Amino acid sequence: MSISAPSRPSAVPSPWIAWLVAATFFMENLDATIITTALPAMAQSFGVEPSRMSIGMSAYMLALAVGIPASGWLADRYGPRHVFAAAIAIFTLSSVWCGLSDSLGGFTAARVAQGLGGAMMVPVGRLVVLRGTRKADLIRAIATITWPGLAAPVLGPPLGGFIATHWGWHWIFFINIPLGLIALAAAWLLIRDGASEQSRRLDIPGFVLSAIGFTALMLGMEWASHTPFEAVQVFAALAIGVGVLAWACRHLLRSTAPLVNLAPFRIQTFAVTVGGGSLFRVAIGSAPFLLPLMFQLALGLSAVDAGLLMLALFAGNLLVKPATTGILRRWGFKRVILVNGLMVAAGFAVCAAFTPQTPLPWIAVVLFISGMNRSMQFTALNTLAFADIPPARMSDASTLSSMFQQFNAGMGIAFGALALSLAGHALGDPGGGPAGSIVTLATFRWALLLSAALTVLALADALRLPADAGGQVSGHARRRDGPAT
Repeated sequence: MSISAPSRPSAVPSPWIAWLVAATFFMENLDATIITTALPAMAQSFGVEPSRMSIGMSAYMLALAVGIPASGWLADRYGPRHVFAAAIAIFTLSSVWCGLSDSLGGFTAARVAQGLGGAMMVPVGRLVVLRGTRKADLIRAIATITWPGLAAPVLGPPLGGFIATHWGWHWIFFINIPLGLIALAAAWLLIRDGASEQSRRLDIPGFVLSAIGFTALMLGMEWASHTPFEAVQVFAALAIGVGVLAWACRHLLRSTAPLVNLAPFRIQTFAVTVGGGSLFRVAIGSAPFLLPLMFQLALGLSAVDAGLLMLALFAGNLLVKPATTGILRRWGFKRVILVNGLMVAAGFAVCAAFTPQTPLPWIAVVLFISGMNRSMQFTALNTLAFADIPPARMSDASTLSSMFQQFNAGMGIAFGALALSLAGHALGDPGGGPAGSIVTLATFRWALLLSAALTVLALADALRLPADAGGQVSGHARRRDGPAT
């Protein structure tokens, strides 16, 4: 898939557009995790068990992943300005629907609509930024777009806990109304690109196959976390997901006008950031689900206190950003990804050792360091993905990267719920985790250790990178030969 060149250049300097895209990325990711600390209250309101609420988070992420491939065709057809504005409007209206929901089914449907709106926002905006950015400035541009999105999952839990405690969980979604209106006005003022003069037909088979494949995989992971465990249902969904996605890849490789072109996978740096990078993002995506639940259900903290602890992650995310470029220039992408990835895994292991007696300042310090490592890894992976992509393939790479990142985030939540269920069954919990009547700290410990193991497994793919991978972006290759110019 490719997004055709705009009919006329934007009248606004690219830094302003980058910040607009960062703001929408923040809003999109905020709604992915803002409900985590409110899950017990929402579950009580809907009359379901807390662990079943993961479907509301997973459905949102799945809708994002499924809708992203079509966003490029919509931008080609109607122009980035109109698509961007429509996406914000859909996102805002569906947020109101979420707040008015009175059942888990209705809430899940509203989250799907919200995710489809979010799927059209970020990819188009990010592509505009990438096309106007030199390779030498790529780290800065990616960091500008990325860090607000990383901050959102951390700010979401304390904000959601505060709102749910003092106003009611419904207001978690109603606050999107003013944010959406501001973003809509900004998009209309900043995005000036008209519709492309060239149009192409939507690859309907590719869209349908990818949507079915991703949906089946997500449902399989989600159902695997339920009690009782329905083996036939789970394995059938997973098998259908893998089979249909394989069929989709075959179609995309043979189609003359595919929904998305898979050519970027022939570039090693991109393939590694999608392959091993996806496993890493799944592992990291489990943390915003597992940690707030552990703090409340196993450590006995309030929703507000659990959310405030998560602010330490945000502080680490934010403070490491100025050092990111220098660290990558000094050590290179490969070394940073491998060493820093091991530190992320160690952070999961340390979190697994928390007890109700662990001092809160110590927990905050661990989360702060974990936030620094998490942010560094995301920036390194997201930048390396585009380091060797030629301009002609930037559209395809941007779409593929966005699609997998959002799907990974949804799979992260599903993996967290699955890890919790598996740990509960292994330890003999009556309900297999938070779905049962007893929630043990040991259940959360083993779930976090499973996330740590997946993080380590994700690093195996990075071992095949050359030592100077992405050197033209980080400057690491020039440093080895002499001073960077």
